Amino acid sequence: PHPRWTPADGPLPALYLSHGAPPLLDDGPWIRELFDWARSMPRPGAVLIVSAHWEDAPLALSATAAHTPLVYDFGGFHPRYHRLRYDTPDVSRLADRVAAMMPADEPVHRHPSRGLDHGAWIPLMAMYPEADVPVLQMSLPSGDPHRLMELGRRLAPLREEGVLIIGSGFMTHGLPFLTRDMVLRGAVPGWSADFDAWALDALDRGDVEELAAWRDRAPGMPYAHPTADHFLPIFLTLGAAPGRADTARTVIDGYMLGFARRSFRVG
Repeated sequence: PHPRWTPADGPLPALYLSHGAPPLLDDGPWIRELFDWARSMPRPGAVLIVSAHWEDAPLALSATAAHTPLVYDFGGFHPRYHRLRYDTPDVSRLADRVAAMMPADEPVHRHPSRGLDHGAWIPLMAMYPEADVPVLQMSLPSGDPHRLMELGRRLAPLREEGVLIIGSGFMTHGLPFLTRDMVLRGAVPGWSADFDAWALDALDRGDVEELAAWRDRAPGMPYAHPTADHFLPIFLTLGAAPGRADTARTVIDGYMLGFARRSFRVG
């Protein structure tokens, strides 16, 4: 049994999670961590998720119809992953609500057919395997941390309506620097461990400005994030819990292929 959210539960937290590649679904302990995390909260009325794998401006929303096909935006993995389905319910009401929350000068493009990409459906398949929670994906419209935090602040009232807001990335994601030791022995390079420790310290102190200056201040750069996409969702998460950054609590940590899996909740 997984009780549904009610107003008496108060606002849901905002999450940042490290979503993993398709083989996450073969990792029993990681699936259990995500599943238990979901069960530690009331079942949301809907999920609004931003993924590292959809950077698009102006702001865009995924298709809202039930059973919209997934986006299999990956290669090099077993063909079985391209046969997986995640048939979530209609999410039109949330899409209407999100569009109405945007300022008049912020156009919102509503895709009629784009489904959830793997940064959304892979972790959600582990968290809500029944696929009974409506899911809306929103694009990352900017690489500016402060603009993303402002977007999160606009969306924050949804948490009081039973919507779970998730930023999906990976705390370190230096794919070009993957080594044989990382793949075969799980070696953790210094750049990954150092960046993760720096991020944890900033989160513990609620220092959003330190995190926003990650390109210049974080150790392990540019190896930890040669591109910004997997770190940027953190700012939507922090913005969606305004003034609560110092309440960030790590739920999942450790490493996968040497990359930091740190995932946390705020609020």
